[in-house]
Amino acid sequence: MPDPGPDQHAFSSPTTTHEFACLLFDMDGTIIDSTNAIVKYWTRLGEEIGMSGDQILQTSHGRRSIDVLALIAPDRANWEYICRVEGAIPKDYGADAVEIQGSRALLDRLQAGGAKWAIVTSGTRLLVGGWLDVMGLAQPEVLVTAEDVERGKPDPACYRLGARRLGFDQGQLDVLVLEDAPAGVKAGKAAGFKVVALATTHGIQQLKDAGADWIVEDMRSVTMKKVDADSGKVVIEIKNALVG
Repeated sequence: MPDPGPDQHAFSSPTTTHEFACLLFDMDGTIIDSTNAIVKYWTRLGEEIGMSGDQILQTSHGRRSIDVLALIAPDRANWEYICRVEGAIPKDYGADAVEIQGSRALLDRLQAGGAKWAIVTSGTRLLVGGWLDVMGLAQPEVLVTAEDVERGKPDPACYRLGARRLGFDQGQLDVLVLEDAPAGVKAGKAAGFKVVALATTHGIQQLKDAGADWIVEDMRSVTMKKVDADSGKVVIEIKNALVG
């Protein structure tokens, strides 16, 4: 049976409040939706290597380009090539990306409140930096990108590195990961962190199976209330999460 869309589920859980040492955000599907741009990128690359863009897209979301290319075009699976082509995506296809609803407001509030947060993404530094600049979004204190780890999501190394760069050791479990892809949800859970999954790009059942602690429709369900003056922890309100 196909997984019902978000509108067929009850996003009506009571509002809850939680404290976290820091927040770690995935980028695409969580802060922005650059699906149309990425489709064009992989379609163009597929044409160059004689492969259908649709075939590539079936396995590419949430994964590093270097890992995808290692399977389909090993001769291009090098950082020089990947950084060059990914760095051009925001310039070539900037009009094809939109914000995930609620993401700008949350990032702005985190920034203004002095909260600890980072972006942890499967994209390269040039790609992510390009999108943040093109879309005028808040710049994180810490950015963990594809080049920073040996293995991409679902390996938890990227999220552990994000927490460590913000000053929190591996034993710090009160960290919140915000993700949209099952591979990213699995990475966050494997790191020992709590995970909010956004039902923006994948089916509800996929996110459940990956182990998400909460599933929401978009970032409007996640609000920063304050940074606690004594503990320095970020007080987060989660509303309208999936019931059941």
